[in-house]
Amino acid sequence: MNLTHDQISELLLKIAKSENGTNLLMQMTLDAFMKSEKHLDQQENPGDYANGYRLRKARGFGKEMVLKVPRMRNGTFYPVLLNVLRDEDEEHRKLIFSLYKKGLTTEQVSDIYEEIYGKEYSKQQISYIMKDSREEVSIWLQRKLESHYLVLYIDATFVHTRRDKSVSKEGYYTVLGVKEDGSREVLSIVNHPTEGALLWQNELEALKNRGVQIIGLVVSDGLTSIENDIEQVFPTAKNQLCVVHIKRNILAVFPRVKRLEVAEELLEFFAIDTKNVAPVEAFKNLCKFVEKHKKSSPSLKSFSNERNTAYFTYLNYPITIQRMIYSTNWIERLNRDYKSILKMRGAIPSPELVLFLMGAVSMEKEHKSYKFTVTTFRQVEELKRETN
Repeated sequence: MNLTHDQISELLLKIAKSENGTNLLMQMTLDAFMKSEKHLDQQENPGDYANGYRLRKARGFGKEMVLKVPRMRNGTFYPVLLNVLRDEDEEHRKLIFSLYKKGLTTEQVSDIYEEIYGKEYSKQQISYIMKDSREEVSIWLQRKLESHYLVLYIDATFVHTRRDKSVSKEGYYTVLGVKEDGSREVLSIVNHPTEGALLWQNELEALKNRGVQIIGLVVSDGLTSIENDIEQVFPTAKNQLCVVHIKRNILAVFPRVKRLEVAEELLEFFAIDTKNVAPVEAFKNLCKFVEKHKKSSPSLKSFSNERNTAYFTYLNYPITIQRMIYSTNWIERLNRDYKSILKMRGAIPSPELVLFLMGAVSMEKEHKSYKFTVTTFRQVEELKRETN
């Protein structure tokens, strides 16, 4: 059939005016492009033969189209157009992932997507689209690690999590590392429903299996037996317990009216940016403090335990980094980033979703602020060489 240019234009106009006509024209045009490309491919590969079509869904003007993608017998033909559509699908996935990890629910993500692209997704569809993103975060959380970390920080945040038809606060622990070049990265995020005598030896062994061989210093809160677990897995690593945690716990023993006065006393032996006090001397000062106040506050006796010498390890290190290693404050900041996302959802439906969202936040953090080096940390390695 030979049609004039005007006849073709009139026919196209008639189709465009019909219901869903714009999408139909687009679908016909894309199908024609792929057939034309197949024809060119056959000219370049005369021994190959057509082998029917396969259907490929795509988005048009707010509606779905079904394209007929030509197939060749040897399976090497792949229309260039599909790469364009694949890139568009990937951009949509990234948008949905970005909205989801910012704390929006699947319903909210669907509303935004419909407003921008004219398509509404159900919760199940959003969840399916997120499958690749969940796998991406899961792979990242199990990736191979560096062999040497100057410092590891371990701390928890507690999240209302639904499990077995009930909701309770569960502990999610982050392990943050400082690499040899002074940059940081999140090594691991693990879920322990309650804080206490955790199997940290297993968690540290897991890091070892992922490539970690040497750790200079481990900073954590007063996790039960953590020092024994560190010694078992990384025997050369030093242990620093979080000063902020113990100061908070000591102040909680006293009445509110006395806390300001007591806080001033604590500053004397929990000194920062100083080499005037040795760890042993600082611990003795803590014991004197306990002796002074134990009559009015008997529960203070536990703070003079020999284990608490680990709260003063930071005094062995250069003044320039003491403020960075005396507490788990860096993870506390990361915990705030977690909570700004998690609190938008109330109780999270599963521990797996919490780990996914925390992992997504950590990935973003690593690609942004954590990639910058903190050069003063290199002094930790210099001190290690001096003491060896």
